Amino acid sequence: MSKSMEPVVNVNEVSRISTGTAVKGEISSQNDIRIDGKFEGRIFSKSRVVIGENAVIKGDVICSNVDLWGKMYGDFYVKDTLSLKDTSEVEGNLHIKKLQVELNAKFNGTCSMIDDAQFSQFASSVLPNDEFVPVPDYSDDENARTDQA
Repeated sequence: MSKSMEPVVNVNEVSRISTGTAVKGEISSQNDIRIDGKFEGRIFSKSRVVIGENAVIKGDVICSNVDLWGKMYGDFYVKDTLSLKDTSEVEGNLHIKKLQVELNAKFNGTCSMIDDAQFSQFASSVLPNDEFVPVPDYSDDENARTDQA
């Protein structure tokens, strides 16, 4: 009996914007990101970005892989594979290594096939020194404690 070769993802390592939530700004993560709500801004991930069926994104997505079921208004910069699912709609430009398109997916824009060097060049232009936005450490902040009486 063979086991599936799908990677195991710890749910605690997935950043998530749930249905009914709207966020504006910039997201930067070393881990997977899943968006089911609305987001406006720029998303950086060194891993996979999953955009759910009811999600609406306005802005740019820079990451390793994308699975898109929802709506995207902006540009994708994908190091490996962009997968446009049957319910997806894209108004923007694709800068990707590989593209997978299901029947009924909608795309209006241009598509450029890029290699790893071109992706790295773009990523370094928006993320100097390949660094992600630093996350503040609130561990010593008394206001961040939830166990206060």
